[in-house]
This record gives sequence, C-alpha cells and structure tokens, in this order.
Amino acid sequence: MTRSVYVTGIDRGDGRQVVELGVMELLTRQVDRVGVFRPLVHDGPDRLFELLRARYRLSQDPATVYGMNHHEANTLQAERGRSELVSVLVDRFHRVARDYDVVLVLGTDFAETQLPDELSLNAQLANEFGAPVLPVVGGRRQSLESVLAETRNAYHAYDGLGCDVLAMVTNRVAREDRDLIAERLAGRLPVPCWVIPDEPALSAPTVAQITQVLGGKVLLGDTSGLARDARDFVFGGATLPNLLKALTPGCLVVTPGDRGDLVLGSLAAHSAGTPPIAGVLLTLDEVPGEEVLALASRLAPGTPVVSVAGNSFPTAERLFSLEGKLHAATPRKAEIALGLFERYADTAELSKRVSAPSSDRVTPMMFERKLLEQARSDKRRVVLPEGTEERVLRAAEVLLRRGVCDLTLLGPVDTVRKKAADLGIDLGDSQLIDPATSELRESFAAVYARLRAHKGVTAELAYDIVSDVNYFGTLMVQEGLADGMVSGSVHSTAATIRPAFEIIKTREGASIVSSVFFMCLADRVLVYGDCAVNPDPDAEQLADIAIQSAATAARFGVEPRIAMLSYSTGTSGSGAGVDKVREATELVRKRRPDLLVEGPIQYDAAVEPTVAATKLPGSKVAGQASVLIFPDLNTGNNTYKAVQRSAGAIAVGPVLQGLRKPVNDLSRGALVQDIVTTVAITAIQAQGQSPAR
Repeated sequence: MTRSVYVTGIDRGDGRQVVELGVMELLTRQVDRVGVFRPLVHDGPDRLFELLRARYRLSQDPATVYGMNHHEANTLQAERGRSELVSVLVDRFHRVARDYDVVLVLGTDFAETQLPDELSLNAQLANEFGAPVLPVVGGRRQSLESVLAETRNAYHAYDGLGCDVLAMVTNRVAREDRDLIAERLAGRLPVPCWVIPDEPALSAPTVAQITQVLGGKVLLGDTSGLARDARDFVFGGATLPNLLKALTPGCLVVTPGDRGDLVLGSLAAHSAGTPPIAGVLLTLDEVPGEEVLALASRLAPGTPVVSVAGNSFPTAERLFSLEGKLHAATPRKAEIALGLFERYADTAELSKRVSAPSSDRVTPMMFERKLLEQARSDKRRVVLPEGTEERVLRAAEVLLRRGVCDLTLLGPVDTVRKKAADLGIDLGDSQLIDPATSELRESFAAVYARLRAHKGVTAELAYDIVSDVNYFGTLMVQEGLADGMVSGSVHSTAATIRPAFEIIKTREGASIVSSVFFMCLADRVLVYGDCAVNPDPDAEQLADIAIQSAATAARFGVEPRIAMLSYSTGTSGSGAGVDKVREATELVRKRRPDLLVEGPIQYDAAVEPTVAATKLPGSKVAGQASVLIFPDLNTGNNTYKAVQRSAGAIAVGPVLQGLRKPVNDLSRGALVQDIVTTVAITAIQAQGQSPAR
C-alpha cells in the first residue's frame, strides 16, 4: 500500500517549501520511487516541482503531478459542490499513488484561491488520500505569544477534522525567539513540535532575480556572480568614504549610473574582502564610461554590475518587496533550506512516523543521502588542503549548510576569502589556515623530521616540506587537529597519499594500504577493491584487501559477501593467477571464519544468480556477491571504469583503507557532488576514533 505525506498550512507566507523539500529529501533516502501530487495549482510555472524534479531526478510525467488549476476547482465547486471536487481530486491522486512507493502531497498555498474554508479542504483531502498531515505555521514578523497560539490552534484544527497529524512545524520565527518557542511548545501537544528560525539567505533575492524583475541590463558579471544573494541594500549618493562605512557583507550597492567613483570604490572594497558585496545596481539608465567599466572588470572579475532605467526611489520600493524563491535555478538556496530543516526538525523521528515501505533497492541517490545523514550523526572535522579551488569551495558550502562536518581549508587566507567572496560563498565558521605562515609550521616540521630522520630528513628540510598543503593537512590529522583529510582535485594521487604513507602509516592488523570504490548501480551498491593502489598484490596482501574491504562495506551499510575474482570458477582452472586467488581465499577463511567468501570465482558467477546456479550451486556468495576483490590493479581499474561508463554506474572513491586515520583522494575531474560525498565518507571513517581537538 502506498504511503503518503500531506504537507499543508493555515495561511500564506509560511515558507513551507523548506519543509516540503526536507520531507522529499527524507523520503528519497528510504525508497526509490517517490511521487509528487499537488491537488490545486496556479497558472504558470511550479517552481518547487521543477526544483524537486531537477534535484531528485524525478521521471514522473509533470501532467500527472497536478489535480487541477484553481479556476477549474472554483468552477467545479460552485456548480457541483465540494464533494464532487474532492472526488475528482481523489481519483487523480490515486492514479499517481498506484505507481509509487510513497507520494509527497503539496497542499494548497492559501494565495488568492477564492476557495472557502481552505484549511478544511486540505484536511478532507488528506483524509481521503489516507495521508497523515504535517502542518506548517508561519511565524515571520509575529510575536512569540502569537506564534505559540497559532501553532496550538493549527494542531487542534487539523486534529479536530480527523487528520492524523505527524508533527507540527513552526517556521520562519525570529531567530532570537526560536529556542524559547521550542521550549514553550515542548510536550504541550501530543505530537512533536519543531521550530525553524527565519533565514535571511533564503528570503534574499539573487542578483539574477533582481535583474529580471527590474528589466535590468547586465554590464559586467558572470553566472556565479548573478547567483549571489542580495542580503542587504545600500544606497549610495554621498561621498565614497561614507558609502564604504555603510557597506555590509552580501549587500547590493544601488547608485546612480554616473557615479563612477562609487562603482569603483564598492568593487575595490569587494576585491579586498572588506566586505564582499553581491554587486552594483546602477539607476537612471546611466552607464559609466568604457574606462570605468574596464577598470571595474579588473578590480572584481565576475562581480555583477547591472543597469536599470528607473531612479533610486521607485527602484528601492521594488527591491524591498522582492523575496528569494526556491527553484531549480537556485541550488544553493536548496542546500540552505535542507540544512535548516535537518538541523531543527528531528528527521529520525519523522522518518519513523512516516513509516515509508522498506525497499531492498539501494539507488545511488539513496546511498549518497544516507552517507550525509550518517556523517551528520557524529560530526567530525575534515581538512581540505585545496582551499583555493572553486569546486572545493562550493562543496565546502554544501557540507557546512547541511551540517555534515566541520571544515578546515588550507591556502593563503586572503586568497581563500577573496575566492569565496567572488563566488558568493559563505564559509561560515570554517577554519582557514595558511601553512606558509601558520604558527603550527615549526612544530609540524619537528614532528616530520623525527618521523623521517631515518631517511635523512633534517629540521631545515622538514620546515620546507610541511609548508606543502598536503603534508600540512596530513600532519593536522596525525596530530589530532583534524579527523581526516580529502585532497586530489588539483593534485595527483601520489601527492595526496604519499604524506599519509610517510606520516600516518598503516593501522594495527593491516599489512598494506588499499582502496575500494563504491559502485552505485541502478538498484544496489557493490564494493570493488583494489582498483587504485596496489599493482600486483600477493596472496597475503590480497587476503588483507578482502578483509579490509569487507569491513569498509559493513561500515557503510553494505552486507559483505566477498567474491575473490579470477578467470575461472571453483576448481575448473589452474595457473599462477588462479592459485594466488585460491590461496588468498583460504587465508580469508582462516583469519575471518565469520565472513562469507567465495573464490576463485568469475565476475558473472559472482553477481548473476542464474550463472551462479550453474557454476557454483549452493554457494552463499555466488550470484549475490557485494564485495568484489580483483586479483590485480590492471583488472580492477579497467573493470570499474568499464562498469562506470558502460552501465552508467556512479563510482564513489577511491576510498583508502588500512591507514590509522582517514585520508582520501579525489579524481582531478571530481565534481562538486563527488567532493561532498568523499568528505562525508572520510568523516564517517573517522567516527570510530577520538574526535579532533
């Protein structure tokens, strides 16, 4: 039976898109097939559904998402009554529900609908759909007592209409009142009450949105600059010194287009990071001369300068009425929204209350989202040596917004800050360290010289070596100042992991450092080892890789069933390669009799039940292997790439194993999401050790 969740409200302006997005995130962690249904829709684009479709790669036909538009609903209700309206909407809901494991229902928005008693309509629809409700109460610009009263009244309203209320969400409350409201609501109602503070970055319009609404012309700026949030507006008309005093982080400077001095002064301040601004908006349809614009483009490359026709006063009126929106073109706002929801709502409790049907399928999206949840459950600090790289900075913002881990970024501090400012990225309370000037450099040099004295490393040489970001980051992990490290987006694998071999070294019980890839197929996750580190392991090393890979698999929710791969299955073949795999298999059984292991076995017999039934009938591993151990690097590396490219699998890794503390390498072609996932894995690997100081 399909399970549904009905997110609704009591009035407009409650910002419930944050909750709808958060619930969708939660559902996609649990099941593969999630549908969306909006009973009533306004004419025009549905920004939230387009965001959900893009972010969660929904294949649902948009035509099935909507029950009917508001005009049709008003007409139908006026002519044939509410019962008929509800009956039609229920039929259309069930057409969606029959094709999905769970359906997220987006209630009406109380915005100019002309429907009488809209709250009771939502309640009736939820009951007819068999969907529990998650009511959202908006608290923006309301007093503490008003918020408390409305939350209690909303619960009693839906409960009194026979709804199964999952929990209450009070959203957009004043940040300074949030904790007190949560305390006053705790235990006062039969269901949990989660209180989410107002977040200015969500309501802040982007420069692109402002440009579109005002009909502006972009004179300077790139896509990243136009995506910045305008968190404040500063109107310039006086002298430059007075304007500079008024600038605030993320502000949009609004000034007449003939004030080239204010334009250049604002951009110079941004370039210096004192403070970073969102951009400059020129009024009066005036444009500075070419010389000014040329200098402006060099002062702050990518920072938008936009010209509009109106004068400052009507422009100001329109600016202050604008509010940011969640949609597919604002992925950063989606991360902010999810971070808020996951921080202030008890998603574990909500997950239990939703009781979505369990699924044996594990899609790539489900696997990635579970990683973030697992990392967030016990936050650790990860050091990112490539702090000036754009992809790393964008990944850092996602990780911080989602509360996945704490971060240390390495590099010249002013350069990191300026790069982040140019990208419109908020690094929050991340730790920024320049290895070249850090007070830690001298003590790290002493540690490294002691560790490498047998190789002739002197204190002077060590002092030079530890200024390298990868060596410095590795020493932070070694000395307990970070829990793990991720590098490699612009460095080679050797440059990333050599310091770990020299400084951190292998953990007790591991003879070598090896690696695995998590291969995320359409319906399951397989673990491949070793595809990145050891060229030709002997039988002892191969057994070690298998045992390490099984432990890694179990750590990340993959039940280990080990296939020791070869070009023959069972006793059908012979030769040095097969003999090595056979010996390694016996060593695994001897060392870890609790593990399920089969070998030698061919790949098809390991993963395909019909082939396994012929080649190894009765095996507990054949046909259902989850950990596949390759006999050498040549085979493993080529196989993972072939599966990745030919089968469309997502390859997460390489994840290093066998080190005393976690260090992981990125591909130099890593995307932002790849970096996010690898950092989450590193944080999870660190959860079994004492946290960083």
